[in-house]
Amino acid sequence: MPAITRDMTKIVTILMGVLNGAKWLQPQLNSIAEQDHEAWVIRFSDDGSTDLSADIIAGFSEQHPDRVHRGTGPKSGFGDNYMQLIRDLPKQAGYTAFADQDDVWNSNKLGRAVAALAASGEEPALYCGRRWLWYPKADRRIKSSQPSREFGFRNALIENVAAGNTVLLNPAAARLARQAARMITKPVFAHDWWLYQLITGAGGKVVFDNGPPCILYRQHSANAVGAGHGIAAQIRRKTGVLKGNFARRIKQNLAVLDQIKPLLTEESLRDLRRFELARNAALHQRLLLLNEIRPYRQTSAGTLGFWGAASLGQI
Repeated sequence: MPAITRDMTKIVTILMGVLNGAKWLQPQLNSIAEQDHEAWVIRFSDDGSTDLSADIIAGFSEQHPDRVHRGTGPKSGFGDNYMQLIRDLPKQAGYTAFADQDDVWNSNKLGRAVAALAASGEEPALYCGRRWLWYPKADRRIKSSQPSREFGFRNALIENVAAGNTVLLNPAAARLARQAARMITKPVFAHDWWLYQLITGAGGKVVFDNGPPCILYRQHSANAVGAGHGIAAQIRRKTGVLKGNFARRIKQNLAVLDQIKPLLTEESLRDLRRFELARNAALHQRLLLLNEIRPYRQTSAGTLGFWGAASLGQI
């Protein structure tokens, strides 16, 4: 493989959180090594693996000297592990991608993402896209859904469309994320949802790739989150809303957003204040306040589901 350029604006830093991923790591690392965008480095954060993950990473490091940084995670969940990786980015961070330990990338994944953000300049920009939901035993692949509405903070308040294993930040967004991560002392629910809220809340843009998916998103029983595809998953989600799961996630997100308010636009701050008031208001006032913001999901059914949860006080 040719030597990588030392111009940090040309290099993609890949962040990968690891925890007992020995079953799946090698195919993922092989797919990263085969990227047609050859200017990459990778920063691992092992969150306390007790399997052979460290040995696999060490072997990859030997094969790709000067491209690998190995760190230790905080041992407080996958979200915190990725937030530490963001926090530890160099001050002048360049393009920054996120990798799961158990996926497989097409060889054009990084190249497509970098090309999509090439003209973004100094405006913070986040690239994301569709995935193949991959059930490897049967090699069954289901294309993830395509967003149908614009991307913005009012969407990000109640839904994440930026799947972490597809995300690439341009240098301006990477620097913003590093700055914001260093302001936070509370745990995030998920780093990718937080990134979507941060970039849209700060007035940045989202570039969604509607082309053919370039990642196999492996589905298995040990997924930290998983895609939640199918009727059974929908029933679990609706039951979870009634149990307060969604409300707890929203509360956690808002606590973190509260710590980065200086980075948000005035419009985002107004919507955030109304949303916080609405959550704690009586039913009639809650619905009036939410109607002023008009938060939305990417599908009509999803938005209707949110209003149902709001009516029940489960937001």
